[in-house]
Amino acid sequence: MSTDNLNTRLTELLGCKYPIIQTAMGWVADPTLVAGTCNAGGFGFLAGATIPPEQMEADILKVKELTPNNFGVNFHMYQPNAAEIVDMVIKHGVKAVSYSRSPGPDFIKKLKDAGVVCIPTIGLPKHAVKAIELGADAVTVQGGEGGGHTGAVPTTLLIPQVIDAVGDRVPVVAAGGFKDGRGLVAAMAWGADGIAMGTRFLMTKNSPVPNETLQRYIDCKNPADIIVSKAMDGLPQRMIMNELLADLEKSSALKKLIIALKNGLAFRKFTGASIFGLLKSAIAMQTKDGLTPAQAIMSANAPMIIQKAMVDGKPAEGVLPSGQVAGVIDELLTCEELINSIVEEAQQRLNALGA
Repeated sequence: MSTDNLNTRLTELLGCKYPIIQTAMGWVADPTLVAGTCNAGGFGFLAGATIPPEQMEADILKVKELTPNNFGVNFHMYQPNAAEIVDMVIKHGVKAVSYSRSPGPDFIKKLKDAGVVCIPTIGLPKHAVKAIELGADAVTVQGGEGGGHTGAVPTTLLIPQVIDAVGDRVPVVAAGGFKDGRGLVAAMAWGADGIAMGTRFLMTKNSPVPNETLQRYIDCKNPADIIVSKAMDGLPQRMIMNELLADLEKSSALKKLIIALKNGLAFRKFTGASIFGLLKSAIAMQTKDGLTPAQAIMSANAPMIIQKAMVDGKPAEGVLPSGQVAGVIDELLTCEELINSIVEEAQQRLNALGA
């Protein structure tokens, strides 16, 4: 079966077979998941915002052991060890990086000078324009259906807007609500060069998420039950409602500050970052996003809250970031089975449209 019509500017830019990206979910996008994606013809991003520098390097090397194909690394440019991650990416010849809020112009220039592809995730057309001005080689655009930090504009409206704004300059990757070949064809019909999926890859057999937590995702049968909340850090995040989120929704500002400080200390101990480094990260977010000190601290250290669910297997004690698409996924496939099914269905839909 020919897949020539799935060759896009994105596959050319990243050197992958199919225009399908696995996003870098904290605690989830580990070497096994990334390599599984890349070996199946997609492009995986390794999560670099939630682990210590020495583990980051070990994970990069592990991915290189597991796949000969290109892959990427995701990190926050305001995190304390950002400079070290940039150096590791360049040192080990990582193909691409992804990032979101607070892009660092100096880091972007250093990466681009080394030939690293820069792909930020954005939520509005104006953000895409700014990202390209800073040097982005492509942009991932997440609509409101997507998991984690998200915006209010649906994917169906947002993607065409961004393509109209910057699609003639760089490849545009559509994210938020994708899980199959029909979605890939729809995104390409809008003018996108590929799709990015997080929740769908989280819900695979290659995912490291413990069964107790994974079951919470499988049990979601209604996309409307996967809500957007500002309770954790003041920014809208799409998550599955659980015990912790329900508690945060009704917590006072003081209680949220206590939770934020507790997790901040835990994150400092885990990563080896200094208190100064964590405060610097929080201040950077506070300045850019207009957050309160408690919200900034919580956002900078949210990984420890997510860890409870994604690593410790305690879904009641951590948050469960999720796209609405979890509500319509009822089977766990391997990365290879998933990508093959997407490609096969996309070809069928394209053939049907051609006929």
